[in-house]
Amino acid sequence: MKFAVFTVMMPEYTPEDTITALKKHGYDGIEWRVTGIDVGRLQEKPSFWGNNLSTVDAGSPEERLLALKRLADEAGLAVPNLGCYLKVGDLAAVERDMRTAKLLGAPSIRIGVPGYNRSRTYGDLFMETRAYMEGVQELGGRYGIQALIEMHMNMIAPSAGLARRLVEGFDPARIGVIFDPGNMVYEGYEQYRMGLEVLGEYLAHVHVKNAVWEPNPNRKSATDPAWRTVSAPMQEGFANWPQVIADLKSVGYDGWLSFEDFSQSAPTDDLLADNIAYIKSLL
Repeated sequence: MKFAVFTVMMPEYTPEDTITALKKHGYDGIEWRVTGIDVGRLQEKPSFWGNNLSTVDAGSPEERLLALKRLADEAGLAVPNLGCYLKVGDLAAVERDMRTAKLLGAPSIRIGVPGYNRSRTYGDLFMETRAYMEGVQELGGRYGIQALIEMHMNMIAPSAGLARRLVEGFDPARIGVIFDPGNMVYEGYEQYRMGLEVLGEYLAHVHVKNAVWEPNPNRKSATDPAWRTVSAPMQEGFANWPQVIADLKSVGYDGWLSFEDFSQSAPTDDLLADNIAYIKSLL
C-alpha cells in the first residue's frame, strides 16, 4: 500500500512546506485540499476548515498548478486524489476541478454528496444525486478522471451499503468510493470486511483517522444528546485499524491510505511521523 496525507490536516503548512514535510517523513503522495480561498479569513489563525494554508485555491492559474506539480515530482510525491469541496449539481465546478486534477497529475477528485437533515427525504436526495452523477460520469470520461464519493456522517452515504447503493450501475472506472472507518465511528458503522466486500470494484481510496464517543459536556436537559463523537489519536479511537488493515488486505486492496488526523493530540510534524509508523507496523 502507499501512503499520502490529505492536506486538510496540515493547516499551518504552506503547500511548499507540505511537500518538504511529507518527503521528510517518507510519504508517497499528497492529497491536496482544493477549494476556494476566503480572503476574509487570511488573518485568522490556521485551522482545518478556516484559514487552511495547505490548500490549493480552486481558482489557481495554470502556472501555479504546474509549479506545484513540478515540486511534488521533484520530491517523488504522487497526487492520488484531490479533496475537493463540491456541491451536488454544480457540474461547472466539477469540470473546473477535473482540469485542476489533470494539471496536478491526480487520477481522481472527491465530489459532493448531499447532507441529510430531515428537511428533504432520502429518496429525493438520492434521485437528485444520481442525476448529478450522470453528468459527472460523462465529464470523467471526457477528462479521464475518476470521481469519488466519501463515506461521511450526516450525508446520504455514511456506510458502505448506502455508498454502494448510490454508485450502483455507474462505471467504476469513472465513479468510486472513499472508504473511511474514522467517519464510521460517528455514523455508518458496518463490519469492515463486509463493507469492503459490498463496495467491491467501487472501492477506490481509503482515508485514515480515528474518533471516539464521549459524554456530551454540553448536555443541559434530557432531550440533549447524552454522547458526542470527537476526533481521537490513531491508536486510541474506536476505529480498529489493525482489523481494517487486515480486512483491506483480505479483499486485495493495495492502493492509497491517506491520513487526515484531526485529533490535535500532538504537533502536526509529530503526527506525520507517528501515524505512518503506526500503520506501517500493521502491515
